[in-house]
Amino acid sequence: MEIDIAKLQAAVDFTVAHETPWSRDIDDNWGIYLADPAPYNRLLGPVHPRGPVSGVVRVGGKPIIEWGEPNRADLTFSIAKTYLALLAGVAHDSGLLPNLDEPVRIKVPGIGFEEAHNQSITWLQLLQQTSEWEGDCFGIPDTVDRYRHLQYQPAREGGKKGDARPLQTPGSFWEYNDVRINQLGLALLHLFKRPLPEVFKEAIAEPCGLSEGWRWEGYDNSWVEINGQRMQSVPGGTHWGAGLSIGSVDQSLVGQMMLNEGRVGDRQVLSEAWLRRMVAPCAIAPWYGMLVWLNRLGGVCPSASKASYFCIGAGASVVWIDPERDMVAVVRWIDGGRIDGFCKLVGAAVPAV
Repeated sequence: MEIDIAKLQAAVDFTVAHETPWSRDIDDNWGIYLADPAPYNRLLGPVHPRGPVSGVVRVGGKPIIEWGEPNRADLTFSIAKTYLALLAGVAHDSGLLPNLDEPVRIKVPGIGFEEAHNQSITWLQLLQQTSEWEGDCFGIPDTVDRYRHLQYQPAREGGKKGDARPLQTPGSFWEYNDVRINQLGLALLHLFKRPLPEVFKEAIAEPCGLSEGWRWEGYDNSWVEINGQRMQSVPGGTHWGAGLSIGSVDQSLVGQMMLNEGRVGDRQVLSEAWLRRMVAPCAIAPWYGMLVWLNRLGGVCPSASKASYFCIGAGASVVWIDPERDMVAVVRWIDGGRIDGFCKLVGAAVPAV
């Protein structure tokens, strides 16, 4: 494979020229909570200033180019959702979660899955964002994110974000909803009975060779007691602050493990079966797997291959995994409307295998 370094540098230059309009400070528009109705339009956890446009491109398992401050641990927003799916894989592979189609209440009773509407909700539905879970998680109702629409999904008729959309049968409606994701994080915490950052460090970060610089924080009010131990539940994003702070290089190493279907060197960190299941399309939302965006319809990023899949966070932060190019590309703090332009330029520089 002949990589055109000059064209790859042009892709890097493109990202630098199209930095997100978000401030590098934290006092104007950090987070999407500002669009929420009162009293939910406030931070519940810490945030911190961001760095410049940064990233790394790995091809064939090796870093080809890095830019910005690739080791700086910045908030990565909804890419933390994908990491929750990886933790669910740890639970599955270890026997804690053998059946994704089992109702969540069976393994973790007493945390909000007992009401009639929620009783049938399964782990798979939470992981595919089709659960239609109803309730409050750490004081925030799921209605805050009803009718939410992202640029990566097909257009849909409906009301405005925050309206009380009538609920559908669990498993029959797809909606990107951060409250339900936080409920998944809480369920995983009760399943492991250990803080999720601790499990992530042991099962994912250390085997993948991540630095010590990342951190995953929860809300001020997300402390729970399990077996007499006080633990903090962590969110799958930074909608109301907190969440995962991590560097581009570390993200690329996690992405490399995913590209290699769970392998790091001679070690199988997660099973091949789990990684393949993560990128299997949701039956009612074929642009989505288990907390990853799939490009199989070309709607997430038209200039990327149909085999590509993405971990995407607000800001924008992107991990692009392309099996056709044997490539992982990470870019942080690019204008969200310019992600496809970056993919087009990288695709011209890195040919398919």
